Amino acid sequence: MSEERGYLDMDLLRFTTAGSVDDGKSTLIGRLLYDSKNIFEDQMEAMELSSKSRGDEHVNLALLTDGLRAEREQGITIDVAYRYFATPKRKFIIADTPGHIQYTRNMVTGASTANLAIVLIDARKGVIEQTCRHAFIASLLRIQHVVICVNKMDLVDWSEEVYERIIGDFKKFASRLDNVVEVTFIPISALKGDNVVDKSKNMDWYQGPTLMYHLEHVYVGPDANHIDARFPVQWVIRPMSNEWHDFRGYAGRVAGGVFKPGDDVVVLPSGFTTKIKAIHTIDGEIPEAFNPLSCTITLEDEIDISRGDMIAKPNNQPKIDQDIEAMVCWFSDKKKLKGREKYIIRHTTKEAKVIVKDIRYKVNINTLHKIDDDLELSLNDIGRICLRTSSPLFYDSYSRNRQTGSFVLIDEFTNETVAAGMIL
Repeated sequence: MSEERGYLDMDLLRFTTAGSVDDGKSTLIGRLLYDSKNIFEDQMEAMELSSKSRGDEHVNLALLTDGLRAEREQGITIDVAYRYFATPKRKFIIADTPGHIQYTRNMVTGASTANLAIVLIDARKGVIEQTCRHAFIASLLRIQHVVICVNKMDLVDWSEEVYERIIGDFKKFASRLDNVVEVTFIPISALKGDNVVDKSKNMDWYQGPTLMYHLEHVYVGPDANHIDARFPVQWVIRPMSNEWHDFRGYAGRVAGGVFKPGDDVVVLPSGFTTKIKAIHTIDGEIPEAFNPLSCTITLEDEIDISRGDMIAKPNNQPKIDQDIEAMVCWFSDKKKLKGREKYIIRHTTKEAKVIVKDIRYKVNINTLHKIDDDLELSLNDIGRICLRTSSPLFYDSYSRNRQTGSFVLIDEFTNETVAAGMIL
């Protein structure tokens, strides 16, 4: 039991992998799982047999994740493969996102919850458009730790000179990115296993950590905002049973801050203030709740509250506005985003109608230049827009709180999710 408890209490790192097609993402993930002993024997045997039947020289580690590649080729819209594994130091969730340019939206989806991004560069090709695109998206989504893995070093004779040149090229581009706090460079060969889990004997000139060591030890500060108390109400609970005859609770997930019984709170949009009476979970009452806990809050006073309302602290309230400035990534391949169009916005637990007042500019992802003469967003385009909602949103900027600072736009006729947005 204590072992299980230890596993549950372990630190969790969520990371995303990105790179161009055939940069070796699947092989890298396979290598991480294989060398850290996270593969079962039957998986290993199946992989060896499959590699043999395909005529591969080595055991093809990419086959571990490539079961999902087939789905992608069939055109499934946003398909991000999530893999789970653990070492004695940490638990990991990998979001494996496709490399093609037409899958930018997949990367946005996979990276939206990540603490760290691994960007692969093929040592023979160096920094290419896709590298810049992935680094820009990591910056846009406020992923503070980026690891640049220069892969296929075995195909450039383990050359330090090639590696240094690629680092120089990337640094030139990265100097224009706003939000990336830490960039780590590691020369690897995912195929041969150099510097992935084990130190490379072929690159004694590299003195830094292996990829696995870095993933196990990188300090990821608390991603959740524990300062600004935010509780979007998802559901009003009225059991109507004899035991809980007068019970009225508000269920949802804490999106920021800490809530305790006795705290003064304000309910938005009404502005009524009251105190928290108790906080309930499936295991009974608890002394405090913080992100990402799902719970039910009861209040001292009877206040009219419904889904989409928010409970916050009176001295620290979110912004309340109908005019929103945001960066969006356009997801739809059926239509383009133009000005004056109407959509549904889904933000925390609230849904409202929204009109696109203005498209300010589009971003050329490869040069970071603003394009303001072609103001229509097509599939995978990223741009800055101005929205007007039919009722006020209670929000923080995305840089302050990922939960209350993000939203999706939905086409009201087809119900298709057409964009993901980060509030500025």
